[in-house]
Amino acid sequence: MTGAVAARLGDGSRLHLQHGPIDLIIGADAAPGGDRDRAFAAAVRRFDGLLEELVAELPLLRAELLPDAPEPRGPVARRMHRAALPHSGAIFVTRMAAVAGAVADEILAAMLAAEPLHRAYVNNGGDIALHLANEADYTSAMAGTDGTDLGRIRIHGGDGIGGIATSGSGGRSLSFGIADSVTVLARSAAAADVAATLIANAVDLPGHPEIRRTPASALQPDTDLGDRPVVTGVGRLFSSEIDDALSAGAARARAMVGKGLIAAAALFLRGEEWLVGRPFQSEIHEREVRYVQG
Repeated sequence: MTGAVAARLGDGSRLHLQHGPIDLIIGADAAPGGDRDRAFAAAVRRFDGLLEELVAELPLLRAELLPDAPEPRGPVARRMHRAALPHSGAIFVTRMAAVAGAVADEILAAMLAAEPLHRAYVNNGGDIALHLANEADYTSAMAGTDGTDLGRIRIHGGDGIGGIATSGSGGRSLSFGIADSVTVLARSAAAADVAATLIANAVDLPGHPEIRRTPASALQPDTDLGDRPVVTGVGRLFSSEIDDALSAGAARARAMVGKGLIAAAALFLRGEEWLVGRPFQSEIHEREVRYVQG
């Protein structure tokens, strides 16, 4: 494995950090008295050795998380643990469900500790940690795992959203469900990450003959999912079946909203779109979905 790489992008307003599977795009606008360059330098310092910290505890992080499990040692691993723990016991989850979001949260925290920032984001492969001052805003595209444009989310400072995450079948991660895409808004990227994974898992039609499944270990020998079957293909579905699958995912999302674990979720399957949580406003013709205070 090669070492960590850091590079400024474009006009220097963005930073790229990459090490092994971690690939971050970072943007920041300094607040009065702050300095973007110093914030980026803090991100580079914290990124150094971060992957090694995770690898040192990888067997624990890949194990099923149970309600009485102890916290890991590393700071990113602890973020993963705390994000996944509220979901443990009732359904299968490992701390790895929060890894991308937790890494993004950790780098953002290092930047904010170093410098006052008006607006900042850390995008880890589509899972985004976000900081917005009250007058700042941020627009994020939503896309399916095949790259299909599913709309936009606009978030404003004061909305209480610190994380955006997306999951679904056919992407870089394995899924128990058939969702084309599930995007979640939450107070942190780690919380959004694990919730998006679990909601996408719930968008499903168990036993349906048109859904192909394969043991996860046959696709990724080192997966945290073991031999549990994951979706590898979906054939013909009737409209009522699409609604049934989305209804199952929406029920899980509503339960998370009710517990205060997430703010909202957008679920997509075969052209159908279900929105759960604090109100989205959808402009169907423009395919633009806005998050608003609710």
